[in-house]
Amino acid sequence: MALEKVGNPNLLVNLISRRVRQLSSGGGKMGRPLLADVGQLGAADIALREIAEDKIGYEMPEWSALVRPGPKKRGRR
Repeated sequence: MALEKVGNPNLLVNLISRRVRQLSSGGGKMGRPLLADVGQLGAADIALREIAEDKIGYEMPEWSALVRPGPKKRGRR
């Protein structure tokens, strides 16, 4: 179900990994689960449920075209 929300398995792994690190660090607001009842779930299971229940999401950055610089002009001395 979480994979259907994200669409890309590699992106899902990265999202879960980042969220597990946040949950494991325990500091601040991001260290607490966003679910009401986590019971005996592990950090990875909590992260998966948060994604599946739309508690967390992601934004893809916009792509910008890279421009190759032209040759440098050398002045004559």
